[in-house]
Amino acid sequence: MSMTFSGQVALVTGGAAGIGRSTALAFAAEGLKVVVADLDATGGEGTVELIRAAGGEALFVACNVTREADVQRLLACTVEAYGRLDYAFNNAGIEIEQGRLAEGSEAEFDAIMAVNVKGVWLCMKHQLPLLLAQGGGAIVNTASVAGLGAAPKMSIYSASKHAVIGLTKSAAIEYAKKKIRVNAVCPAVIDTDMFRRAYEADPRKAEFAAGMHPLGRIGKVEEIASAVLYLCSDGAAFTTGHALAVDGGATAI
Repeated sequence: MSMTFSGQVALVTGGAAGIGRSTALAFAAEGLKVVVADLDATGGEGTVELIRAAGGEALFVACNVTREADVQRLLACTVEAYGRLDYAFNNAGIEIEQGRLAEGSEAEFDAIMAVNVKGVWLCMKHQLPLLLAQGGGAIVNTASVAGLGAAPKMSIYSASKHAVIGLTKSAAIEYAKKKIRVNAVCPAVIDTDMFRRAYEADPRKAEFAAGMHPLGRIGKVEEIASAVLYLCSDGAAFTTGHALAVDGGATAI
């Protein structure tokens, strides 16, 4: 299936590492110009260097997605550099909670909701006018399998990802007749630097994580990138308002 992306422009938040970096590289490999946004300037510039080394075109913009001025500047830089925006992957997120609901702190709640929910809302708020002005486009937001069901000892995180799916579905309906599609990707446990930091001290936890998925392993960042590109592609032209689980069968149990 042809992705038919050549010459278009994609924006990836949280693009310094993991799923964001992999998706930025995948967009670039399909011929898109890519804007990489992240708080981590070293990692973000590293993603851009990888894209350029492979013959692609990319730009890094430092951005805190919880600050509206930063998001406005990000979109302004995108238009200034490339003149348009066709696809946005709102992927920036945090996962810092490890305890039962009553053990959580207000600071944890505020931090998780600010990045995972407000950040996605702010990005869509300022991406949608650009897509409207040029007659269409596609947005993909990173949710999680934790947004499709319960996530014990991660209740705030789970709530934030349920909220992302709510934002996704609502925006999809609001803009469906404007040729703008909005979907979410819902990964299970994926092999990222974050995962390795969490589990390298205890291999038994890594084995448990793999066993959560009927396919018997954790996911790869490239597999999430493929799902994002599909949701942006013409192949998904009749798909909007969907939360796509990429989870090794975990939610089918």
